[in-house]
Amino acid sequence: MGAIGRYIFRTTLGAFVVILVSLTAVIWVTQALHDIDLMTNQGQGVLGFVAITGLIVPLLVMVIAPIALVIAVVYVLNKLSTDSEIIVMNAAGMSPWRLFRAFLAVALVVAAIVAATSAYLSPKGLRELRNALVEARANFVTSIVQPGRFTSVENQLTFHIRERKPSGLMTGILVDDRRDPKERATYLADEGELLGNERGTFLVLQNGSVQRHVAGERDPKLVTFSKYAFDLSRFVGTTPVIRYSSRERYFWELLHPDPDDPLPIAEPGQFRAEIHDRIAAPIYPLAFVVIAFMYLGAPRTTRQSRALSIIGAIAGVGALRLIGFASVIVGVNQPLVLGAQYLALLVTFAFGLFAISSGLIIEPPAFVTNAITALTERLTARRGATGSAKP
Repeated sequence: MGAIGRYIFRTTLGAFVVILVSLTAVIWVTQALHDIDLMTNQGQGVLGFVAITGLIVPLLVMVIAPIALVIAVVYVLNKLSTDSEIIVMNAAGMSPWRLFRAFLAVALVVAAIVAATSAYLSPKGLRELRNALVEARANFVTSIVQPGRFTSVENQLTFHIRERKPSGLMTGILVDDRRDPKERATYLADEGELLGNERGTFLVLQNGSVQRHVAGERDPKLVTFSKYAFDLSRFVGTTPVIRYSSRERYFWELLHPDPDDPLPIAEPGQFRAEIHDRIAAPIYPLAFVVIAFMYLGAPRTTRQSRALSIIGAIAGVGALRLIGFASVIVGVNQPLVLGAQYLALLVTFAFGLFAISSGLIIEPPAFVTNAITALTERLTARRGATGSAKP
């Protein structure tokens, strides 16, 4: 790779990184808001919240990386064309293949990232995310007792807390226990926290009082305490057994599942479709670069509009990815449909590489261009007439 190739490689890779980070950050924020209750209602701190929701980032990278690559390639090719650099390279005798190799090198880097992410990083992140959410929500206090609400855990037992601090300390605690028909007990405490040991799980109340009202007696008995342990062992459930879905399995686990695992037997179509989706994932960045270069890599003068070519490249990329998504979804029940995405990729590579090697300039038919030009002129004239009519 010569100096020009290294320049294109650096520019494209830099644009790809910026676009990937920007898009991933925006989409991550929207996804993280779905689990904001981990921080507001379940006592998780900001760092814990970011750590838990950040586990979805590998999945986002796997999906967004090919799209970010297309945007980067379109940006660089449009920049080279606007500065007339592609025309100069072509006039100097540089073949389209030599220019295409730099973009192909970036596509190979992205394909390697997508392959590693789909095979290991994305399933790993989704597994850790599920484990963290299950662990956070399995606890009685974090999942049932929410600040500001009166929550009935079971018949005749009600909990209320005013606030839960990031450290896990709860304030303004009320426990109303009417399970014993012979006695009603109401506990009030300034503070409390959940503690567990070999004897069980306890809500340790501090600086409070308990009011006991025995049936048949007129006046209740009030007892103050500095510390009191309320037994919660029967309410704190154990962490359930987690069965990972096909998307949460490593690639080698999809290829060779555990014979004793009932999920692959119950959902063979889902696992088969996931395998083909993982195989095709690293191929899409290469196909997308071929489509983008096929539309925008040929030399054009500054008089020739590239807007329609950019639209064509985006439409081609969208159509190819849509075929892939559809084949995976339908292929769950119709295995033969899974071959549609490979056929679409094969046609894309065959036609795209032929167009690149032949130096074809792919443009819409003349009547389409003329119609768009006429429409643009008509709209411009109407806007000018409207502007001149105003006083």
